Amino acid sequence: MVTEEKGTLSIHTENIFPIIKKFLYSDHEIFLRELVSNAVDATQKLNRLAALGEYKGKIGDTKIKVSIDEKAKTITISDKGIGLTTDEIKKYINQIAFSGAAEFVEKYKDKGEEKQIIGHFGLGFYSSYMVAKKVEIFTKSYQTGAEAARWECDGSTDFEITPTKKKDRGTDIVLHIAEDSEEFLQKHRLQGILDKYCKFLPIEIEFDGKVVNNPSPIWTKQPSELKDEDYLNFYKELYPFAEDPLFWIHLNVDYPFNLTGVLYFPKLKNELDVQRNKIQLYSRQVFITDEVKDVVPEFLMLLHGVIDSPDIPLNVSRSYLQSDGNVKKINTYITKKVADKLGDLFKKDRAGYEKKWNDIGLFVKYGMISEEKFYEKALDYTLVQDIDDKFYTLKEYEEHVKPNQADKDGNTVFLYTTKQAQQHSYIENARKREYGVLKMDGQLDSHFINHMEMKMEKVNWKRVDADVLDKLIDKDEKKESVLSEAEQTTVKELFDKAINNKAFTVNVEAMSTDDMPVVITLPEFMRRMKDMSAMGGGMAMMGNMPDAYSVAVNGNHALVGKILKAKTEEEKTDLAKQAFDLAKLSQNLLTGPELTAFIKRSLDIVSA
Repeated sequence: MVTEEKGTLSIHTENIFPIIKKFLYSDHEIFLRELVSNAVDATQKLNRLAALGEYKGKIGDTKIKVSIDEKAKTITISDKGIGLTTDEIKKYINQIAFSGAAEFVEKYKDKGEEKQIIGHFGLGFYSSYMVAKKVEIFTKSYQTGAEAARWECDGSTDFEITPTKKKDRGTDIVLHIAEDSEEFLQKHRLQGILDKYCKFLPIEIEFDGKVVNNPSPIWTKQPSELKDEDYLNFYKELYPFAEDPLFWIHLNVDYPFNLTGVLYFPKLKNELDVQRNKIQLYSRQVFITDEVKDVVPEFLMLLHGVIDSPDIPLNVSRSYLQSDGNVKKINTYITKKVADKLGDLFKKDRAGYEKKWNDIGLFVKYGMISEEKFYEKALDYTLVQDIDDKFYTLKEYEEHVKPNQADKDGNTVFLYTTKQAQQHSYIENARKREYGVLKMDGQLDSHFINHMEMKMEKVNWKRVDADVLDKLIDKDEKKESVLSEAEQTTVKELFDKAINNKAFTVNVEAMSTDDMPVVITLPEFMRRMKDMSAMGGGMAMMGNMPDAYSVAVNGNHALVGKILKAKTEEEKTDLAKQAFDLAKLSQNLLTGPELTAFIKRSLDIVSA
């Protein structure tokens, strides 16, 4: 029998409600998540008791209903779960932080119940005081002969329990919304919260006359039950405006930790930052966060999808991850699953894998740079693409170019281009020697090249325009110069005078007659540091360093001979300036007044 009672909540501080409101929960909107989750717990407990034969009544409709009364300024969350007796109200509501879910799990843990109950902390109910000035509970236990009770508290430490009338078992929680929280009385506001936190809760939730959740998302099912269409439809449910994913991984493990989920590989399109925060973390189908950096390795943050695990420790508000051994194990497991999936795709359908490479290459390279364990596996299926659009694994490419691209010290040189159109003349010179050139124009490629050069023995990576070819792949084959030492000195002086810029260091060299007359290069080390600085690679100071270019004048080119034979100093200087500007033009360094002067000079030469 329910008797009227007044009393004081059993807590250790008079200021528990201000603490809850201001500090315990980081976002006020999660009050609805907590109350609906509690309603789910109560319903699942009833289902479990019925399955064990401890509840013999009719279960009936178990929908959880969320409703708003704008006139009364109330929000009500109603369930038809196990309800509470007066003694249970005193025990679970009045004694803050004593969790009913925890006791239920302890009682039924040998029967597998611990995997089904959401609540852990006993504080979820009190999140209601973040938005409510008064809370009422109307509840009736499932137990035979139980009487309905009403509990009320205005946010102070005083409560009141009185008898009430309630026909059905279950609990109605009525929040009398405070003035500073009346935004939550708007339908679209509550709909948004339900969509965010309760979209996949395992019991149907009704709001505004319709069910708003999917109680059986695909990660709760076995892969054998699902078709490709199911995975694609679920992806659209998560990301309505996204392109279809490339492929996916279904996670399903119950030892040494419990983890389910589906991770999708999106089309990255060389975008490293835009795609982040797309993995959603759930605990027993309750949305927790999309900040999963502790659970998922950094490079896997580029993936999309869902991870659900009751074994990831959360703080009392279920809002923040707490790092521990399980988190590290889960992190390692996910890395392995992703690496194995990529390996399987490569082995089973290499042609299909190559077609996807431009979308997943960024992701794989990021993983190789940042995760050693992933690197070890990915080495076998990381691809490079040459300028003829042929794909190789790193080992295949090394074997392919080694016979022709080994230098005098036995190092194999990988030539690459970052801007194929701009570096076309350098690429064509390499083609004449039958040298291979790789396309390395991705967002992470400067970092990837540095990483691979440290990892691969006897392999050097050099950009095709970083120097003259005979220096890029130095085979110790000395070419004879057609110029005397005196003529070389004269040529150097002519070009120094024509250039008149200390940023350019001139050297006259014996090169092939079909090489360019003048080649301008930025030293490989400095160029790499500048590339990494542009990517934000911890080399910011290099981006501000003045450029220092090398100018290689091909003493064996016919144009140099023509310069020496010119009749006047002015003609010699003009020809030297023209040859230098051509080299600048090929490196996209000729702009402004210099470009205008070059065009005028070219017209004068053609018209002469």
